[in-house]
Amino acid sequence: MFTYETIFMKTLKFLCPIIVGLLCAGCAMTRPLSDAAFGGGAAFVANELTGGNPTAIAGAAAGGVLVSEGLHYAARKQADKAYVTGYEKGRSDAVKQQYWLYVSLQRSRNREDHVRLYDIHLPEQQIDGVIFKPTMKQLRIEE
Repeated sequence: MFTYETIFMKTLKFLCPIIVGLLCAGCAMTRPLSDAAFGGGAAFVANELTGGNPTAIAGAAAGGVLVSEGLHYAARKQADKAYVTGYEKGRSDAVKQQYWLYVSLQRSRNREDHVRLYDIHLPEQQIDGVIFKPTMKQLRIEE
């Protein structure tokens, strides 16, 4: 006969290995520990539910290890994605920094104290049948 206390204890025994496995799933050094926790927890649950059927216990243990490995794979994939995102952000920032460096260099080179303007008289001329009137233009010299 089941009482609330025995159901609670069985549920606690069922959930403890799963919780421990989930807590250990993100750490690279605890991968074997989480595999063992998931596999052992699943085997324990299978033993309790099937009354000691060895096939069910072995299958549940293998399934627990597969779940643990799946969580490790997902965590690693997420970490790789975060690394690539950070790397691309760093490259983008480096390009922006280089751009603003070039802009500041051009601003310092184009200061007015390094620019001289010379007046040039252009005489009347005819180019391809078009007559251009005499004009004055300014020639800009940067040093």
